[in-house]
Amino acid sequence: MRIFVTGATGFIGVPTVRELIAAGHEVLGLARSEEGAQSLAAIGADVLHGSLNDPDILQKGASTSDAVIHLAFIHDWSNFAASCEADRRAIEAIGSALAGSNKPFLATGGLAGLALPGQVATEKDVIPLDFPFPRVSEQTALALIPQGIRASVVRLPQVHDRARQGLITPLIETFRQNGTCAYVGDGSNLWPAAHVLDVARLYRLAIEKGATGAAWHAVAEEGVAMRDIVETLGRRLELPVRSLSADEAPAFFGRFAMFAGFDMRASSALTRQVLGWEPTGPGLIADLAQLEIAN
Repeated sequence: MRIFVTGATGFIGVPTVRELIAAGHEVLGLARSEEGAQSLAAIGADVLHGSLNDPDILQKGASTSDAVIHLAFIHDWSNFAASCEADRRAIEAIGSALAGSNKPFLATGGLAGLALPGQVATEKDVIPLDFPFPRVSEQTALALIPQGIRASVVRLPQVHDRARQGLITPLIETFRQNGTCAYVGDGSNLWPAAHVLDVARLYRLAIEKGATGAAWHAVAEEGVAMRDIVETLGRRLELPVRSLSADEAPAFFGRFAMFAGFDMRASSALTRQVLGWEPTGPGLIADLAQLEIAN
């Protein structure tokens, strides 16, 4: 297949492009900068210059390809709502080009809010309609199905290697600014995780499957305790570790306070069964223990 990939130059995008090309697919990657374009060309991808804010470019990429993987997201945490709105518009633009084509469209979502504390989110769970979260990637993509699009979604956990770890990466800066590492309560809330190379392989398997309405879980570890994450970071960053009450969390974590206490345990049993996906990469704690620390 010829597959249009947004976010092709990103943390997950680059290994996904490599995975797709290694499996014999052609890739058309979206690139904002000349540097990004050159990096994509170097690994064998064709390049489409543009960004998420270019609906005409997104439609061109989608209409000239056999399938689309949407990985791009503007990670501007200071204006998260605007980033979410840009993502929604981008998905709708891609959908307008795919309407009636029966082409596979694989979007990217998350696991937050899928399960109550103490429960395990599964692929069959549906995001609650009243969930107070501005990112609606999954809902927007799956709403395209009646238009003749084989839309599905990959729900991401904390995707990691030794350099980056999902939401944990910006939390590290928060810990440095505060001079201490912290978790909420007893830190028993769980965050699922997967190594970036395992996630890239899942995107390839999912787009090849082309299932309609599926939600795939890119989960290698169902849940890693927040206390273990924070204590590992404390040792690596050489900072003290403390527990915070729920009332103290907003002042300490700022814009990440809503995530700090989330219990996001999730299963990938159905994903593994249907797609034959078996993660083999190192665990989150192992990567955090060898965290690459920038000066």
